Amino acid sequence: MICIDGRSLTLEDVIQVARFGKKVTISEEAKERVRKSREYIDKLVMEERVVYGITTGFGKFSDVHISREETEVLQKNLIMSHSCGTGPLFPEETVRAIMLLRANALSKGYSGIRLETIQSLVDLINHGIHPAIPEKGSLGASGDLAPLAHMTLPLLGMGQAFYKGELIDGGAALEKAGLKPVVLTSKEGLALINGTQVLTAVGAIAAYDAKKLMTLCDIAAAMTGEALTCIIDAFRPELHELRPHNGQINTAANLRKILAGSERTTAQGQVRVQDAYSLRCVPQIHGASKDALDFVLEKVAIEINAVTDNPIILADLDLAISGGNFHGQPMALPFDFLGIAIAEMANVSERRIERLVNPSLSGLPAFLTAKGGLNSGFMIAQYAAAALVSENKVLAHPASVDSIPSSANQEDHVSMGTIAARKARDICDNVSRVVAIELVSAAQGIELESDVNKRKLGAGTKAAYDCVRRVVKPLTEDRIMCTDFDAVLELVKSGEIVDAVEKVLGPLS
Repeated sequence: MICIDGRSLTLEDVIQVARFGKKVTISEEAKERVRKSREYIDKLVMEERVVYGITTGFGKFSDVHISREETEVLQKNLIMSHSCGTGPLFPEETVRAIMLLRANALSKGYSGIRLETIQSLVDLINHGIHPAIPEKGSLGASGDLAPLAHMTLPLLGMGQAFYKGELIDGGAALEKAGLKPVVLTSKEGLALINGTQVLTAVGAIAAYDAKKLMTLCDIAAAMTGEALTCIIDAFRPELHELRPHNGQINTAANLRKILAGSERTTAQGQVRVQDAYSLRCVPQIHGASKDALDFVLEKVAIEINAVTDNPIILADLDLAISGGNFHGQPMALPFDFLGIAIAEMANVSERRIERLVNPSLSGLPAFLTAKGGLNSGFMIAQYAAAALVSENKVLAHPASVDSIPSSANQEDHVSMGTIAARKARDICDNVSRVVAIELVSAAQGIELESDVNKRKLGAGTKAAYDCVRRVVKPLTEDRIMCTDFDAVLELVKSGEIVDAVEKVLGPLS
Protein backbone atom coordinates (compact mmCIF):
# COMPACT_ATOMS: atom_id res chain seq x y z
CA MET A 1 0.00 0.00 0.00
CA ILE A 2 1.35 3.42 -1.00
CA CYS A 3 0.33 6.22 1.38
CA ILE A 4 0.12 9.62 -0.31
CA ASP A 5 0.48 12.94 1.48
CA GLY A 6 1.44 15.30 -1.35
CA ARG A 7 5.01 15.53 -0.08
CA SER A 8 6.86 12.23 -0.05
CA LEU A 9 5.86 10.30 -3.18
CA THR A 10 8.85 8.78 -4.99
CA LEU A 11 9.29 7.64 -8.57
CA GLU A 12 9.61 4.07 -7.31
CA ASP A 13 6.21 4.49 -5.59
CA VAL A 14 4.74 5.68 -8.90
CA ILE A 15 6.07 2.62 -10.70
CA GLN A 16 4.75 0.28 -7.99
CA VAL A 17 1.23 1.67 -8.40
CA ALA A 18 1.33 2.14 -12.17
CA ARG A 19 3.09 -1.04 -13.26
CA PHE A 20 2.65 -3.48 -10.42
CA GLY A 21 -0.85 -2.68 -9.15
CA LYS A 22 -0.05 -1.42 -5.65
CA LYS A 23 -3.04 0.15 -3.89
CA VAL A 24 -3.19 3.67 -2.50
CA THR A 25 -4.33 5.35 0.71
CA ILE A 26 -4.36 8.98 1.86
CA SER A 27 -2.47 9.96 5.03
CA GLU A 28 -4.37 11.36 7.99
CA GLU A 29 -2.25 14.50 7.94
CA ALA A 30 -3.16 15.10 4.31
CA LYS A 31 -6.84 14.59 5.03
CA GLU A 32 -6.77 17.35 7.62
CA ARG A 33 -5.08 19.78 5.22
CA VAL A 34 -7.64 18.95 2.52
CA ARG A 35 -10.57 19.59 4.90
CA LYS A 36 -9.14 22.93 5.94
CA SER A 37 -8.65 24.02 2.32
CA ARG A 38 -12.19 22.97 1.46
CA GLU A 39 -13.67 24.97 4.31
CA TYR A 40 -12.04 28.05 2.88
CA ILE A 41 -13.57 27.42 -0.57
CA ASP A 42 -17.02 27.11 1.00
CA LYS A 43 -16.43 30.44 2.71
CA LEU A 44 -15.48 32.11 -0.60
CA VAL A 45 -18.61 30.78 -2.28
CA MET A 46 -20.87 31.87 0.58
CA GLU A 47 -19.37 35.36 0.47
CA GLU A 48 -19.59 35.35 -3.36
CA ARG A 49 -16.09 36.69 -3.67
CA VAL A 50 -14.72 37.04 -7.19
CA VAL A 51 -12.19 34.18 -7.51
CA TYR A 52 -11.11 32.62 -10.81
CA GLY A 53 -12.78 29.29 -11.57
CA ILE A 54 -14.86 29.39 -8.41
CA THR A 55 -17.19 32.29 -9.02
CA THR A 56 -16.04 33.05 -12.58
CA GLY A 57 -15.78 31.26 -15.89
CA PHE A 58 -12.54 29.83 -17.27
CA GLY A 59 -9.80 31.11 -19.57
CA LYS A 60 -11.09 34.04 -21.59
CA PHE A 61 -14.36 33.77 -19.63
CA SER A 62 -12.60 34.67 -16.38
CA ASP A 63 -14.47 37.98 -16.36
CA VAL A 64 -17.90 36.26 -16.40
CA HIS A 65 -19.48 36.03 -12.94
CA ILE A 66 -21.02 32.70 -11.88
CA SER A 67 -23.67 32.71 -9.18
CA ARG A 68 -23.56 30.44 -6.13
CA GLU A 69 -26.48 28.41 -7.48
CA GLU A 70 -24.63 27.69 -10.74
CA THR A 71 -21.35 26.41 -9.31
CA GLU A 72 -22.20 22.69 -9.68
CA VAL A 73 -23.31 23.13 -13.28
CA LEU A 74 -20.15 25.13 -13.99
CA GLN A 75 -17.88 22.31 -12.82
CA LYS A 76 -19.75 19.57 -14.71
CA ASN A 77 -19.79 21.68 -17.87
CA LEU A 78 -16.06 22.22 -17.48
CA ILE A 79 -15.34 18.49 -17.53
CA MET A 80 -17.63 17.76 -20.47
CA SER A 81 -16.49 20.69 -22.61
CA HIS A 82 -12.80 20.03 -21.98
CA SER A 83 -13.01 16.34 -22.95
CA CYS A 84 -11.55 17.03 -26.38
CA GLY A 85 -8.75 14.47 -26.49
CA THR A 86 -7.98 12.51 -29.62
CA GLY A 87 -5.73 9.75 -30.86
CA PRO A 88 -4.83 6.37 -29.34
CA LEU A 89 -5.51 5.77 -25.65
CA PHE A 90 -2.81 5.86 -23.00
CA PRO A 91 -1.83 2.40 -21.73
CA GLU A 92 -3.08 1.23 -18.36
CA GLU A 93 0.15 1.90 -16.48
CA THR A 94 0.22 5.50 -17.67
CA VAL A 95 -3.42 6.05 -16.66
CA ARG A 96 -2.72 4.65 -13.19
CA ALA A 97 0.27 6.96 -12.85
CA ILE A 98 -1.82 9.95 -13.96
CA MET A 99 -4.52 9.24 -11.37
CA LEU A 100 -1.94 8.68 -8.63
CA LEU A 101 -0.09 11.91 -9.36
CA ARG A 102 -3.30 13.95 -9.48
CA ALA A 103 -4.54 12.45 -6.19
CA ASN A 104 -1.15 13.12 -4.60
CA ALA A 105 -1.12 16.76 -5.74
CA LEU A 106 -4.66 17.29 -4.43
CA SER A 107 -3.69 15.66 -1.12
CA LYS A 108 -1.19 18.42 -0.52
CA GLY A 109 -4.13 20.59 0.60
CA TYR A 110 -3.89 23.67 -1.59
CA SER A 111 -6.61 22.89 -4.14
CA GLY A 112 -9.86 23.32 -2.24
CA ILE A 113 -11.31 19.99 -3.35
CA ARG A 114 -13.42 17.84 -0.99
CA LEU A 115 -11.72 14.87 0.64
CA GLU A 116 -14.45 12.52 -0.62
CA THR A 117 -13.72 13.57 -4.21
CA ILE A 118 -10.02 12.75 -3.86
CA GLN A 119 -10.99 9.46 -2.22
CA SER A 120 -13.22 8.67 -5.21
CA LEU A 121 -10.21 9.12 -7.49
CA VAL A 122 -8.15 6.83 -5.26
CA ASP A 123 -11.03 4.31 -5.37
CA LEU A 124 -10.70 4.17 -9.16
CA ILE A 125 -7.05 3.19 -8.76
CA ASN A 126 -7.74 0.60 -6.07
CA HIS A 127 -10.68 -0.98 -7.93
CA GLY A 128 -8.82 -1.18 -11.24
CA ILE A 129 -11.03 1.28 -13.11
CA HIS A 130 -8.88 2.94 -15.75
CA PRO A 131 -10.43 5.89 -17.60
CA ALA A 132 -10.05 5.91 -21.39
CA ILE A 133 -7.68 8.85 -21.91
CA PRO A 134 -6.65 9.83 -25.46
CA GLU A 135 -2.94 10.61 -25.78
CA LYS A 136 -3.26 13.77 -27.86
CA GLY A 137 -4.88 17.15 -27.27
CA SER A 138 -2.88 18.77 -24.46
CA LEU A 139 -0.79 21.93 -24.83
CA GLY A 140 0.89 21.31 -21.48
CA ALA A 141 0.10 24.84 -20.34
CA SER A 142 -3.08 25.26 -18.27
CA GLY A 143 -2.18 21.82 -17.12
CA ASP A 144 -3.16 18.80 -19.17
CA LEU A 145 -6.74 19.99 -19.52
CA ALA A 146 -8.13 17.65 -22.16
CA PRO A 147 -6.62 14.35 -20.96
CA LEU A 148 -7.37 15.11 -17.30
CA ALA A 149 -10.97 15.88 -18.25
CA HIS A 150 -11.17 12.39 -19.78
CA MET A 151 -9.68 11.02 -16.55
CA THR A 152 -12.47 12.73 -14.59
CA LEU A 153 -15.43 11.64 -16.74
CA PRO A 154 -15.80 8.16 -15.20
CA LEU A 155 -15.79 9.74 -11.71
CA LEU A 156 -19.02 11.43 -12.79
CA GLY A 157 -20.41 8.23 -14.29
CA MET A 158 -19.64 9.47 -17.79
CA GLY A 159 -17.16 8.72 -20.56
CA GLN A 160 -15.51 5.32 -20.88
CA ALA A 161 -13.19 3.25 -18.73
CA PHE A 162 -11.47 -0.12 -18.77
CA TYR A 163 -12.64 -2.50 -16.07
CA LYS A 164 -11.25 -6.03 -15.89
CA GLY A 165 -9.86 -5.64 -19.39
CA GLU A 166 -13.10 -4.46 -20.97
CA LEU A 167 -13.78 -0.95 -22.27
CA ILE A 168 -17.22 0.03 -21.00
CA ASP A 169 -19.32 3.06 -20.12
CA GLY A 170 -17.91 4.98 -17.15
CA GLY A 171 -21.13 4.68 -15.17
CA ALA A 172 -21.24 0.93 -15.78
CA ALA A 173 -17.64 0.58 -14.57
CA LEU A 174 -18.53 2.32 -11.30
CA GLU A 175 -21.58 0.14 -10.86
CA LYS A 176 -19.67 -3.09 -11.48
CA ALA A 177 -17.08 -2.04 -8.88
CA GLY A 178 -19.74 -1.03 -6.35
CA LEU A 179 -18.88 2.67 -6.52
CA LYS A 180 -21.10 5.72 -6.92
CA PRO A 181 -20.60 8.71 -9.24
CA VAL A 182 -19.39 12.01 -7.81
CA VAL A 183 -21.40 15.24 -8.07
CA LEU A 184 -18.80 17.99 -8.35
CA THR A 185 -19.21 21.23 -6.50
CA SER A 186 -17.36 24.56 -6.56
CA LYS A 187 -13.71 24.47 -7.67
CA GLU A 188 -13.60 20.67 -7.93
CA GLY A 189 -13.72 20.23 -11.68
CA LEU A 190 -10.95 22.78 -12.10
CA ALA A 191 -8.92 21.15 -9.31
CA LEU A 192 -9.11 17.80 -11.09
CA ILE A 193 -7.99 18.96 -14.54
CA ASN A 194 -5.71 21.95 -14.03
CA GLY A 195 -2.32 20.29 -13.52
CA THR A 196 0.72 18.72 -15.20
CA GLN A 197 0.08 15.15 -14.13
CA VAL A 198 -0.35 13.66 -17.61
CA LEU A 199 2.90 14.97 -19.01
CA THR A 200 4.66 14.17 -15.73
CA ALA A 201 3.32 10.60 -15.63
CA VAL A 202 4.40 9.87 -19.20
CA GLY A 203 7.82 11.44 -18.79
CA ALA A 204 8.43 9.96 -15.34
CA ILE A 205 7.82 6.40 -16.57
CA ALA A 206 10.08 7.06 -19.58
CA ALA A 207 12.82 8.39 -17.29
CA TYR A 208 12.51 5.37 -14.99
CA ASP A 209 12.87 3.00 -17.94
CA ALA A 210 15.73 5.05 -19.38
CA LYS A 211 17.71 4.63 -16.15
CA LYS A 212 17.95 0.85 -16.49
CA LEU A 213 18.28 1.06 -20.26
CA MET A 214 21.38 3.23 -19.93
CA THR A 215 23.00 0.59 -17.73
CA LEU A 216 22.11 -2.02 -20.33
CA CYS A 217 23.77 0.13 -23.00
CA ASP A 218 27.03 -0.19 -21.04
CA ILE A 219 26.60 -3.96 -21.04
CA ALA A 220 25.90 -4.01 -24.80
CA ALA A 221 28.97 -1.85 -25.48
CA ALA A 222 31.07 -4.25 -23.40
CA MET A 223 29.78 -7.24 -25.36
CA THR A 224 30.62 -5.50 -28.63
CA GLY A 225 34.01 -4.69 -27.17
CA GLU A 226 34.57 -8.39 -26.51
CA ALA A 227 33.68 -9.26 -30.11
CA LEU A 228 36.02 -6.56 -31.45
CA THR A 229 38.92 -7.06 -28.97
CA CYS A 230 38.53 -3.54 -27.60
CA ILE A 231 41.38 -1.70 -25.90
CA ILE A 232 40.76 -1.71 -22.16
CA ASP A 233 43.20 1.14 -21.40
CA ALA A 234 40.62 3.72 -22.53
CA PHE A 235 38.57 2.88 -19.44
CA ARG A 236 41.33 3.36 -16.83
CA PRO A 237 40.15 5.38 -13.80
CA GLU A 238 43.15 7.72 -13.92
CA LEU A 239 41.99 8.99 -17.31
CA HIS A 240 38.44 9.75 -16.24
CA GLU A 241 39.35 11.37 -12.94
CA LEU A 242 41.00 14.10 -15.01
CA ARG A 243 37.60 15.02 -16.44
CA PRO A 244 35.39 14.29 -13.46
CA HIS A 245 31.87 14.18 -14.85
CA ASN A 246 29.94 11.68 -12.74
CA GLY A 247 28.38 9.87 -15.68
CA GLN A 248 31.72 9.45 -17.42
CA ILE A 249 33.47 8.17 -14.29
CA ASN A 250 30.63 5.75 -13.49
CA THR A 251 30.41 4.42 -17.04
CA ALA A 252 34.14 3.72 -17.18
CA ALA A 253 33.83 1.93 -13.84
CA ASN A 254 30.94 -0.13 -15.21
CA LEU A 255 32.94 -1.16 -18.25
CA ARG A 256 35.95 -2.19 -16.16
CA LYS A 257 33.67 -4.20 -13.90
CA ILE A 258 31.74 -5.88 -16.72
CA LEU A 259 34.92 -6.75 -18.64
CA ALA A 260 36.93 -7.86 -15.59
CA GLY A 261 38.66 -11.16 -16.26
CA SER A 262 38.19 -11.01 -20.02
CA GLU A 263 40.89 -12.63 -22.13
CA ARG A 264 39.54 -11.03 -25.28
CA THR A 265 40.13 -7.36 -24.55
CA THR A 266 43.53 -5.95 -25.47
CA ALA A 267 46.07 -3.43 -24.23
CA GLN A 268 46.98 -0.28 -26.12
CA GLY A 269 49.33 -1.24 -28.98
CA GLN A 270 48.77 -4.97 -28.58
CA VAL A 271 46.52 -5.25 -31.65
CA ARG A 272 45.98 -1.58 -32.54
CA VAL A 273 46.92 1.76 -31.07
CA GLN A 274 43.37 3.02 -30.53
CA ASP A 275 39.74 2.06 -31.09
CA ALA A 276 37.09 4.02 -32.95
CA TYR A 277 35.08 6.53 -30.94
CA SER A 278 32.03 4.26 -30.60
CA LEU A 279 34.15 1.97 -28.41
CA ARG A 280 36.87 4.24 -27.04
CA CYS A 281 34.53 7.08 -26.06
CA VAL A 282 31.74 5.02 -24.47
CA PRO A 283 32.38 6.58 -21.03
CA GLN A 284 32.15 10.10 -22.44
CA ILE A 285 29.11 9.43 -24.68
CA HIS A 286 27.07 7.24 -22.33
CA GLY A 287 28.17 9.30 -19.35
CA ALA A 288 26.85 12.55 -20.78
CA SER A 289 23.43 10.99 -21.31
CA LYS A 290 23.44 9.61 -17.76
CA ASP A 291 24.19 13.06 -16.36
CA ALA A 292 21.32 14.46 -18.40
CA LEU A 293 19.02 11.74 -17.05
CA ASP A 294 20.03 12.56 -13.47
CA PHE A 295 18.94 16.15 -14.11
CA VAL A 296 15.59 14.94 -15.46
CA LEU A 297 15.05 12.60 -12.50
CA GLU A 298 15.72 15.48 -10.11
CA LYS A 299 12.98 17.53 -11.81
CA VAL A 300 10.59 14.56 -11.79
CA ALA A 301 11.10 14.13 -8.03
CA ILE A 302 10.06 17.76 -7.53
CA GLU A 303 7.09 17.69 -9.88
CA ILE A 304 5.42 14.55 -8.56
CA ASN A 305 5.00 16.32 -5.20
CA ALA A 306 4.15 19.78 -6.54
CA VAL A 307 0.95 21.85 -6.50
CA THR A 308 0.17 22.60 -10.14
CA ASP A 309 -3.43 23.80 -10.32
CA ASN A 310 -5.09 27.24 -10.31
CA PRO A 311 -6.13 29.09 -8.28
CA ILE A 312 -4.00 27.91 -5.38
CA ILE A 313 -5.73 28.05 -2.00
CA LEU A 314 -3.71 29.54 0.87
CA ALA A 315 -6.34 29.29 3.58
CA ASP A 316 -4.02 30.43 6.41
CA LEU A 317 -3.38 33.67 4.53
CA ASP A 318 -7.02 34.12 3.45
CA LEU A 319 -5.84 34.01 -0.18
CA ALA A 320 -6.85 32.25 -3.39
CA ILE A 321 -4.13 33.22 -5.86
CA SER A 322 -4.51 32.81 -9.60
CA GLY A 323 -0.96 32.12 -10.71
CA GLY A 324 0.83 29.90 -13.22
CA ASN A 325 1.89 26.71 -11.43
CA PHE A 326 -0.03 24.71 -14.04
CA HIS A 327 2.43 25.73 -16.78
CA GLY A 328 4.36 22.74 -18.09
CA GLN A 329 7.59 24.53 -18.99
CA PRO A 330 9.57 23.28 -15.94
CA MET A 331 9.03 19.72 -17.21
CA ALA A 332 8.82 20.35 -20.96
CA LEU A 333 12.49 21.29 -21.17
CA PRO A 334 13.70 18.30 -19.08
CA PHE A 335 11.61 15.85 -21.11
CA ASP A 336 12.95 17.27 -24.36
CA PHE A 337 16.42 16.86 -22.83
CA LEU A 338 15.55 13.27 -21.90
CA GLY A 339 14.58 12.50 -25.50
CA ILE A 340 17.84 13.94 -26.82
CA ALA A 341 19.94 12.16 -24.19
CA ILE A 342 18.45 8.72 -24.71
CA ALA A 343 18.48 9.09 -28.51
CA GLU A 344 22.25 9.41 -28.35
CA MET A 345 22.49 5.96 -26.81
CA ALA A 346 20.92 4.50 -29.94
CA ASN A 347 23.12 6.64 -32.20
CA VAL A 348 26.30 5.16 -30.80
CA SER A 349 24.82 1.67 -30.49
CA GLU A 350 24.01 1.64 -34.21
CA ARG A 351 27.60 2.67 -34.98
CA ARG A 352 28.86 -0.29 -32.97
CA ILE A 353 26.49 -2.58 -34.89
CA GLU A 354 27.99 -1.24 -38.13
CA ARG A 355 31.48 -2.04 -36.87
CA LEU A 356 30.38 -5.59 -36.06
CA VAL A 357 28.83 -6.32 -39.47
CA ASN A 358 31.38 -4.49 -41.66
CA PRO A 359 34.35 -6.81 -42.39
CA SER A 360 36.56 -3.82 -43.22
CA LEU A 361 36.17 -2.65 -39.62
CA SER A 362 35.65 -5.82 -37.61
CA GLY A 363 38.03 -8.50 -38.86
CA LEU A 364 35.02 -10.81 -38.61
CA PRO A 365 33.15 -12.52 -41.49
CA ALA A 366 31.06 -10.06 -43.49
CA PHE A 367 27.64 -9.44 -41.89
CA LEU A 368 28.49 -11.97 -39.19
CA THR A 369 27.76 -15.02 -41.31
CA ALA A 370 30.24 -17.76 -42.14
CA LYS A 371 28.66 -18.43 -45.56
CA GLY A 372 28.24 -14.96 -47.00
CA GLY A 373 26.54 -14.68 -50.38
CA LEU A 374 24.26 -17.63 -49.89
CA ASN A 375 23.39 -16.08 -46.53
CA SER A 376 22.92 -12.36 -45.82
CA GLY A 377 23.41 -12.75 -42.09
CA PHE A 378 23.09 -9.48 -40.16
CA MET A 379 23.13 -7.22 -43.23
CA ILE A 380 19.59 -5.90 -42.78
CA ALA A 381 19.83 -5.87 -38.99
CA GLN A 382 21.99 -2.77 -39.37
CA TYR A 383 19.38 -1.29 -41.75
CA ALA A 384 16.68 -1.74 -39.11
CA ALA A 385 18.84 -0.12 -36.44
CA ALA A 386 19.66 2.77 -38.77
CA ALA A 387 15.95 3.32 -39.48
CA LEU A 388 15.15 3.48 -35.76
CA VAL A 389 18.02 5.89 -35.14
CA SER A 390 16.88 8.12 -37.99
CA GLU A 391 13.33 8.16 -36.62
CA ASN A 392 14.71 9.18 -33.24
CA LYS A 393 16.50 12.12 -34.82
CA VAL A 394 13.13 13.43 -35.99
CA LEU A 395 11.49 12.74 -32.61
CA ALA A 396 14.33 14.41 -30.69
CA HIS A 397 13.50 17.84 -32.10
CA PRO A 398 12.40 19.79 -29.00
CA ALA A 399 8.64 20.21 -28.61
CA SER A 400 9.17 23.01 -26.11
CA VAL A 401 10.52 25.43 -28.71
CA ASP A 402 6.99 25.66 -30.10
CA SER A 403 4.02 27.60 -28.70
CA ILE A 404 0.54 28.28 -30.10
CA PRO A 405 -1.67 30.80 -28.25
CA SER A 406 -5.03 29.52 -27.00
CA SER A 407 -8.22 30.71 -25.29
CA ALA A 408 -8.48 33.90 -27.36
CA ASN A 409 -4.83 34.72 -26.56
CA GLN A 410 -5.43 34.70 -22.79
CA GLU A 411 -3.11 31.71 -22.71
CA ASP A 412 -0.52 33.13 -25.10
CA HIS A 413 2.45 30.89 -24.27
CA VAL A 414 2.18 27.12 -23.88
CA SER A 415 4.84 24.49 -23.17
CA MET A 416 3.93 21.53 -25.39
CA GLY A 417 5.33 19.48 -22.50
CA THR A 418 2.98 16.56 -23.03
CA ILE A 419 4.27 16.17 -26.57
CA ALA A 420 7.85 16.33 -25.22
CA ALA A 421 7.05 13.54 -22.75
CA ARG A 422 5.38 11.33 -25.34
CA LYS A 423 8.31 11.78 -27.73
CA ALA A 424 10.78 10.85 -24.99
CA ARG A 425 8.73 7.70 -24.32
CA ASP A 426 8.73 6.76 -28.02
CA ILE A 427 12.45 7.43 -28.36
CA CYS A 428 13.10 5.20 -25.34
CA ASP A 429 11.17 2.38 -27.01
CA ASN A 430 13.21 2.76 -30.22
CA VAL A 431 16.46 2.75 -28.25
CA SER A 432 15.43 -0.50 -26.57
CA ARG A 433 15.02 -2.05 -30.02
CA VAL A 434 18.39 -0.82 -31.28
CA VAL A 435 20.16 -2.14 -28.18
CA ALA A 436 18.42 -5.51 -28.61
CA ILE A 437 19.87 -5.66 -32.13
CA GLU A 438 23.33 -4.79 -30.81
CA LEU A 439 23.14 -7.49 -28.14
CA VAL A 440 22.25 -10.20 -30.68
CA SER A 441 24.89 -8.91 -33.10
CA ALA A 442 27.57 -8.80 -30.42
CA ALA A 443 26.74 -12.33 -29.29
CA GLN A 444 27.12 -13.49 -32.90
CA GLY A 445 30.43 -11.65 -33.22
CA ILE A 446 31.71 -13.36 -30.10
CA GLU A 447 30.56 -16.70 -31.53
CA LEU A 448 32.44 -16.19 -34.79
CA GLU A 449 35.79 -15.33 -33.23
CA SER A 450 38.02 -18.24 -34.16
CA ASP A 451 39.33 -19.12 -30.72
CA VAL A 452 36.18 -18.39 -28.75
CA ASN A 453 36.64 -21.52 -26.68
CA LYS A 454 40.17 -20.55 -25.68
CA ARG A 455 39.67 -16.98 -24.54
CA LYS A 456 37.05 -16.42 -21.86
CA LEU A 457 34.70 -13.48 -21.58
CA GLY A 458 34.59 -11.01 -18.72
CA ALA A 459 32.40 -11.98 -15.80
CA GLY A 460 29.71 -9.43 -16.70
CA THR A 461 29.74 -10.00 -20.43
CA LYS A 462 29.56 -13.75 -19.88
CA ALA A 463 26.39 -13.30 -17.81
CA ALA A 464 24.86 -11.08 -20.50
CA TYR A 465 25.97 -13.43 -23.30
CA ASP A 466 24.42 -16.42 -21.53
CA CYS A 467 21.18 -14.47 -21.03
CA VAL A 468 20.97 -13.68 -24.76
CA ARG A 469 21.81 -17.24 -25.70
CA ARG A 470 18.97 -18.60 -23.59
CA VAL A 471 16.52 -17.08 -26.07
CA VAL A 472 18.54 -16.78 -29.30
CA LYS A 473 20.73 -19.49 -30.79
CA PRO A 474 23.85 -18.65 -32.83
CA LEU A 475 23.12 -17.90 -36.49
CA THR A 476 24.52 -20.63 -38.74
CA GLU A 477 22.27 -19.94 -41.73
CA ASP A 478 19.65 -17.30 -42.56
CA ARG A 479 16.40 -17.30 -40.62
CA ILE A 480 13.67 -14.78 -39.77
CA MET A 481 15.72 -12.29 -37.76
CA CYS A 482 12.93 -10.22 -36.20
CA THR A 483 12.05 -13.21 -34.00
CA ASP A 484 15.52 -13.10 -32.45
CA PHE A 485 15.41 -9.35 -31.89
CA ASP A 486 11.93 -9.50 -30.37
CA ALA A 487 13.01 -12.23 -27.97
CA VAL A 488 15.94 -10.15 -26.73
CA LEU A 489 13.76 -7.02 -26.65
CA GLU A 490 11.66 -8.78 -24.02
CA LEU A 491 14.81 -9.30 -21.95
CA VAL A 492 15.72 -5.66 -22.43
CA LYS A 493 12.33 -4.35 -21.31
CA SER A 494 12.04 -6.73 -18.37
CA GLY A 495 15.48 -5.77 -17.10
CA GLU A 496 16.51 -9.43 -17.02
CA ILE A 497 19.92 -8.87 -18.62
CA VAL A 498 20.88 -6.10 -16.21
CA ASP A 499 19.64 -8.24 -13.31
CA ALA A 500 21.72 -11.22 -14.50
CA VAL A 501 24.87 -9.12 -14.75
CA GLU A 502 24.31 -7.43 -11.39
CA LYS A 503 23.70 -10.80 -9.78
CA VAL A 504 27.30 -11.67 -10.68
CA LEU A 505 28.96 -8.28 -10.25
CA GLY A 506 26.81 -6.38 -7.77
CA PRO A 507 25.11 -3.05 -8.59
CA LEU A 508 26.23 -1.08 -11.64
CA SER A 509 26.06 2.71 -11.83
